[in-house]
Amino acid sequence: MRSALCTWMARRLLPLGEGLGLVPETPPVPLRQVVRRFWPDVRPYRLQLLLGLACLAAVPAVQAAEIWLFGALVDEVLVPRDWGPLPLVVALFVGLAVLSGALSFFDDYLATAVGQRMLLRLRCRLFAHLCRLTGDVLDRRRLGDLLARLGGDIAAIETLMVAGTAQLVSSVVRLGLFTALLFVLDWQLAAVALVVAPAFYVAARAFARLLRRASRAKRRASGELLAVAEEALSNAVLLQVNDRADAEVARYRSQADAALRAELSAARVRALFGPVIDLFQLAGVLLVIALGAHALIQGRLSLGELLAFLTLLSQLYAPVRDLGELSGMVFAAGAGAERVLEMLDTPPAVTEPPDGVTISPRGVVDLDSVCVRYADAARPALVDVSARLEPGELVVLTGPSGAGKTTLVKLLLRLLDPGSGAVRLDGWDLRDLTLSTVRAATAVLPQDAAVLNASIADNVRFGRSSATDVEVRQALADAGAIGFVDALPAGVDTVVGEKGRLLSGGQRQRLALARALVRDPRVLVLDEPTTGLDEPSARLLLGSMRGLVPGRTVLVVSHDPLVVAAADRVLVLDEGRLTEGPRRAYAPAAASSAVTA
Repeated sequence: MRSALCTWMARRLLPLGEGLGLVPETPPVPLRQVVRRFWPDVRPYRLQLLLGLACLAAVPAVQAAEIWLFGALVDEVLVPRDWGPLPLVVALFVGLAVLSGALSFFDDYLATAVGQRMLLRLRCRLFAHLCRLTGDVLDRRRLGDLLARLGGDIAAIETLMVAGTAQLVSSVVRLGLFTALLFVLDWQLAAVALVVAPAFYVAARAFARLLRRASRAKRRASGELLAVAEEALSNAVLLQVNDRADAEVARYRSQADAALRAELSAARVRALFGPVIDLFQLAGVLLVIALGAHALIQGRLSLGELLAFLTLLSQLYAPVRDLGELSGMVFAAGAGAERVLEMLDTPPAVTEPPDGVTISPRGVVDLDSVCVRYADAARPALVDVSARLEPGELVVLTGPSGAGKTTLVKLLLRLLDPGSGAVRLDGWDLRDLTLSTVRAATAVLPQDAAVLNASIADNVRFGRSSATDVEVRQALADAGAIGFVDALPAGVDTVVGEKGRLLSGGQRQRLALARALVRDPRVLVLDEPTTGLDEPSARLLLGSMRGLVPGRTVLVVSHDPLVVAAADRVLVLDEGRLTEGPRRAYAPAAASSAVTA
């Protein structure tokens, strides 16, 4: 019967939801799956949670005692006008108020402590997973949307797991206790009062389905709005030089309008929900008042008992409403969980081997019949690539765009694993070594050098946090950066600004090179190091590059003829296939002590 009534109301209300601006959605992640996937984040705090729930469950008992005591006050003091029992009643009221306050304090504190710790744990878990995903995976996501998942979506999950559990326990205890007391006072009135409860609950459930749609629309719109803002502000110069400010403002306003419509849709549903539920509650209370007055006239109830009954009844409808609204909380958490789980279930391209080996490598790199093919690619990125790179030689990797150079560099850094074949370091397959061993042995200077909003020294120490001041200055000197650094007002303590905007392009590149060199890697990869340099600066860089070669395997990805001409060996990639140019002796006359990048 209840299911049929719920279905009938849903059919009547869902068209209304579409008129309110909501569109049908696919079912969210089921509650069971949400609890199963995120319970590990609550488990460490289960004792505090249970203690808080115990305090929460005790609060309705105290409230019931206060209501019962109120009825006794009316019957024993007010009606007979006997002030004798008043001091005892007042003392009991004060005692119950103190007890209720203490229980509420511990309940609120424990719920907040558990909720915030669970929130911290879950956010750190998602953030750690995102940090392990490779750039090509993250590049398919908008940064603002990822930040929204770390924020509001995880908060919705925490609200369900902690606040939702507390609301469920409180509502069930209140319903059970208050219903039992109603039947103790007068079972006939109680039976009449509860007739309204099923309709009350069904209406709440039907409105909750509309709130689910609004919650999912709000979360998606909020994520898109944050993504638009992040994208525009992080590319402010590009936006300004192309005179796109007005267009971006219009795009932001359009997305903000979508978020506003979603918020207003939810507000309309909530605003309609309140009056409808109040009508059910008023109908129940008026019916009980009429029958209660008849029972009072017949002498079946005293005035105090009738007032206590009405007070208990008013308290009874609140948990029924809360249970109906709880489904809306479940839907909101399901919408958030759907987005969080989408990221948590995205596997990293590489994983830590279960029995990883730690070595101190020399830097001998072997590519053994390596093949790579991306899932959405029409042809393989690398086909049967074999080569050997040894310490003490300068190897240049060249070839047309799209030939597979970036893929080969990712293999060397183990940002990607080959589909077949193997990449070996000193004879060890990279997949058998710990990730920390591979990352400690390799370093890369990307073409677009990333610089942090921190001091020069902190940027260098990002490569190795334990580097001393002497090692930081040595790395800057080896990178040819010590000259411009000492000329800065605060030297190595100068903060370079967001993305290094206070430095020139060449200075940022030299700073990034120092960050790579401070790690003292055995394998050093330089990606287009002469890009943007004039010919004299490029020749100085090529002369000083020999200083990086002894004891290291140096691979330079470049199209620059000067770099190719200076190489000990040249590897040419074309359509994923590797050919090797002739070996040649490096010209020592070109050497120079300064590195200019």
